[in-house]
Amino acid sequence: MRAHLEFEREAVQYQPMTPDERAAQVAEIDAAIAELDEALGETSLRGHLTPKERDERPRRKRSTRRRQDSPDLPRLPVDPRTVGRAYSGRAGKTYRPSMLVTLTLDSHGPVHSHLRRGAYVAACECGTRHGPHDDLLGTPVDPAGYDYRRAALDAIHFARVLDRWWQNVRRAAGWNVQYAGAVELQRRLAPHAHFAIRGTLPRRLLKQIAAATYHQVWWPPFNEPVYRVDKPPVWDVDRQAYIDPKTREPLPTWGEALDALEEPDSRPAYVARLGRIDARGIEQGTKDAERSIRYVTKYVTKDLTDQARPRSDPQKAHFDRLHAELSVLPCSPTCANWLLYGVQPDGVKAGLTPGRCTGKVHQRSTLGFTGRRVLVSRQWSGKTLADHRADNRAWVRAILAGGMADTEEHDQAADDADGSKRYRFELARPEDPDVPPLEHRLLRAISARIRWRTDLDTARLRTAAVAPSSDQPAALAA
Repeated sequence: MRAHLEFEREAVQYQPMTPDERAAQVAEIDAAIAELDEALGETSLRGHLTPKERDERPRRKRSTRRRQDSPDLPRLPVDPRTVGRAYSGRAGKTYRPSMLVTLTLDSHGPVHSHLRRGAYVAACECGTRHGPHDDLLGTPVDPAGYDYRRAALDAIHFARVLDRWWQNVRRAAGWNVQYAGAVELQRRLAPHAHFAIRGTLPRRLLKQIAAATYHQVWWPPFNEPVYRVDKPPVWDVDRQAYIDPKTREPLPTWGEALDALEEPDSRPAYVARLGRIDARGIEQGTKDAERSIRYVTKYVTKDLTDQARPRSDPQKAHFDRLHAELSVLPCSPTCANWLLYGVQPDGVKAGLTPGRCTGKVHQRSTLGFTGRRVLVSRQWSGKTLADHRADNRAWVRAILAGGMADTEEHDQAADDADGSKRYRFELARPEDPDVPPLEHRLLRAISARIRWRTDLDTARLRTAAVAPSSDQPAALAA
C-alpha cells in the first residue's frame, strides 16, 4: 500500500488537471502517506521507508584528479568486445588464451611462511624452514611491530579497491574485460582475490595498473580515539545528541565533520592500495585450465575464515589481536564507533554503543571484509542485460498475448500518432533537481512490479481456463 501511494503521487504529475486540483490531490495523498507511516511505525518495521523531507540533501563532490604519488595509466577508448585477442598458430589454428590473476594486499609486517622453491624449502625471515603444517604459519615474526591497524583498514576497504581495480583494467586495456573469481583469506588473515579473465593482458600492464590502483576514504580523521570504550559519550534526550561526559557539550555532527573536509588542504583519512599481483596464462583444454578452475571455485561454498581458522595459540593470538582492532574502527558513516573519535555518526540515534557495532566488518566470521565473496562480471555469460530483458519481454508478451499496452503494436501506434520523435531521452543524474530520492523511486518500482505481476497472473489464469476448452473437441474426436 505504501508503494502504491508513492506510485500514485508521481502519476498525479502527468494527469491532465488544473494546478489547484493537482495540489489538492497531492496533499490528500501526502496525508494518506503520513497516516500509513504512523501505522507502520507501530509495527516491528525499523527506520523510515523514505526521508522525512522531500527535498534531497546536496550531494558532496570530490575531485577525480589522480594522486601525485600514484603513476599515471594509459587510457584507451573501451571497445565493446568482451573477449581477448586471438592468436594464430601453426596449421591455421586459432588460440584465444585466458588468464588467472591473484590480487594481494601489501605487507603489514613479516610473517612466518612456508616458502617452497620446487623441491627446496627456503628459510623464513626468522631463519627457520617451516613445514606446510607448522603452527606458526601466518603469524607475525614480530607481533609488536606488526601494523594491525593498517591490516584492519585494508580489509575493510578491500572491496572498494577491487572495484577501482577493474575500472582501471578496462580503461587501460581498451576492451570490456570479463572476469569471474572469489575472495578468500590468506594465512596472515588478509583478504586476497583470485580471478579468471576471459582474454590476456601484458603482465607489465597488470603490474602498472596494480601500482596505480587506490581508494581514498573521505571520512573525518580517526587516527587516535578521543574516548574510551568504557567511558563513551552519553546521549542527551533534550538535545537529541551525544555529549561529552565532562564538558556536557554536544559532539560535532556528521555533516559538520564533513564540512571540515571541504577545505583545500584537506586530506583523506586513509588510502587503501593493492600490493603484489600474480598472473599466468591459461590455455583451453589443458591441465592448467582445469586446475585453475578448481582453484577458483573451491572457495565458493566455504566460509571466508575456513581456510584461515586458527589452530595454535600463536594463531589464535594473531586472530584476536586483529579482531580487537576491527572492533573499534569505523566501518561506515553510521557506525557507532565514531563516538570514540569525537564525531556523531550519520543518522544519529539513542542506544549506540561503541565497540558493539553489529556491522559485518566487526564479526569474527568476516574479519573486516564486507563485499561479495563471489564476483562475476555482468557479461561473463556472453549475454548482456539487454539480451536478458529482451528474453523476459518476449516471454511476457507470449503469456499476455496483447493484454498489456507494452507491446510492439502499441508502441508503433503511439509513435505513428505523434511522430517518430515523440520522446527525447537523456541521462538523469543524481544531482538533477527533478530526480526524486532513491527511496521514492524504489517504492514506485515496487508498485509497478506488483501491478505487472497482477496482470501476468490474470493472463495465466485466463490461458489456463481457455486451454482445456480448446482441447476438448480433439479428445472427443479421438
